[in-house]
Amino acid sequence: MVEVRWHGRGGQGAWTASNLVAMAAMFDGKHVQSFPAFGPERSGAPIVAFTRISDEPIEIHSMVYEPDIVIVLDPTLLKNVRVVEGLKKGGFVIVNYEGPGEKLYKALGVEKGVYRVYKVPATKLALEILKRPITNTALIGAFIKATGLVSLEGIEKALRERFPGPLAEKNMFLIKKSMELAEEV
Repeated sequence: MVEVRWHGRGGQGAWTASNLVAMAAMFDGKHVQSFPAFGPERSGAPIVAFTRISDEPIEIHSMVYEPDIVIVLDPTLLKNVRVVEGLKKGGFVIVNYEGPGEKLYKALGVEKGVYRVYKVPATKLALEILKRPITNTALIGAFIKATGLVSLEGIEKALRERFPGPLAEKNMFLIKKSMELAEEV
């Protein structure tokens, strides 16, 4: 089983991204869970969402405390949220980030080599393609590139089920562009 923790702010689509990845994995024949952890927070407050993907039925029903993958939709969270807490050694950190890798490692508070760290300019891409700073699907593209855990066909099917025609098309384009630009640092 692979466990993913998504860090974002209310209204940025962290839970939507979690759901889309779970749907894609389901379309790929996997067992899945997707759920958020937030209360009555206002828009913009930090939130987390979780995704589990497995070849076998998933019988655990708790938050994810030791994820294999951490995904950060909003780089401002790096200032006051320890996003790598509990992350398994050798796990993936995928961050919406522009700038040198050394600064990203410093912001994460980790040394190079402990985790596999990917960055993608998700905000820039989202503004160019969606004309809005909604970064969730850009991070899905980086997730697919880094891990290969879901197929492009599965994510496209999930997008088409979730969003109307033109919006699904734009988000699919954003995912593909993000896959091109995401890089391990």
